Amino acid sequence: MSASHSPASTHPDQSQYFAYIGVYGKGVYAFRFDADNAKIQPMGMVGPVVNPSFLATDRNYHYLYAVSELEGKVEGSVAAFSIDRSSGSLKPLNSRPSGGEAPCHLVVDHTGKALIVANYGTGAVSSYPIEKDGSLGAMASLMTARGSSANKARQEGPHAHETVISSDNRRVYVPDLGLDHIRIYRLVPASAKLTPNDPAFGQEEGGLGPRHMVFSRDENYAYVINEIEPFVTVFSHDTATGALHFIQKVGTLPGDFTGENTGAEIVLDRGGKYLYTSNRGHDSLQVFAIDPANGTIRRTQIISTGGKTPRGFAIDPTGRFLFVGNQDSNQLAIFKVNTQTGELSDTGQKFEVPSPVDVLFVPAK
Repeated sequence: MSASHSPASTHPDQSQYFAYIGVYGKGVYAFRFDADNAKIQPMGMVGPVVNPSFLATDRNYHYLYAVSELEGKVEGSVAAFSIDRSSGSLKPLNSRPSGGEAPCHLVVDHTGKALIVANYGTGAVSSYPIEKDGSLGAMASLMTARGSSANKARQEGPHAHETVISSDNRRVYVPDLGLDHIRIYRLVPASAKLTPNDPAFGQEEGGLGPRHMVFSRDENYAYVINEIEPFVTVFSHDTATGALHFIQKVGTLPGDFTGENTGAEIVLDRGGKYLYTSNRGHDSLQVFAIDPANGTIRRTQIISTGGKTPRGFAIDPTGRFLFVGNQDSNQLAIFKVNTQTGELSDTGQKFEVPSPVDVLFVPAK
């Protein structure tokens, strides 16, 4: 499952899902997905919110949360919906200011009591208690950061890009593109309060621009896709303290590619054996095999997404399909996953969606 959506219980025995698509546009889109027959039905827009670029759900799939990534120097917001698991429709509950500019990612803690949001523009990380009805309470924490890094154009200040919660629910990890840090906070789920961890961050090489990350299944390793430079970095992870120590840096591009490119998403397969990343510019997906002995990775495949600017993607809960949003060609593309080798093949199925960014699967009832 995706870094973006440390999901809940997977449902290997189930085949009926809703695939919710976060977009730049007027609302959340959805598809009905039958994994057994690889049948996909567009449902159109199911929940109104401006630029819901990233989505999250609680572990019981009762509620869906979306950032509202507004353009320009204005504060964004975060919206709460209840999910109708039979029809797939979303009912708006409430929204709250995000505490910063361009909120770009969010996650629900494992108890369903706290929501944590990354604001890219200002670098602040905000947290909210989730009320019993799924709506968002008043902001509980706003964690700011200061500094800059090597790339003066892109790293003039902090740019929080994702929020990832450890499996023990005690820490939040925030890849910060502007600082070349993986910021680390302690979380008290009952109050939704964040405090700085000790150590306060993991250090990336200057100029890489960490964007998204995912842990290995045992959380002994962390894998980071960098946006500015085309590399995945591998860290060992001390689950007792949260500390991250650099192990390896592996390229995501073929050696002969010289065009503009930025890394986007990183996802671990269900078995924890393969890692997937996306490149915007080269417009491709990459597959890496993980060495279980030491957590290192080697690239095994690069495949075109058949569209422009693959931003977010997700592997469906059965582990057999990968849905990728080609943002600048306004399409969702479907790939088949070989669960033995990790390799991807293009099914040729493509669906129109305006500026798709994120994919979130919810089991249908």
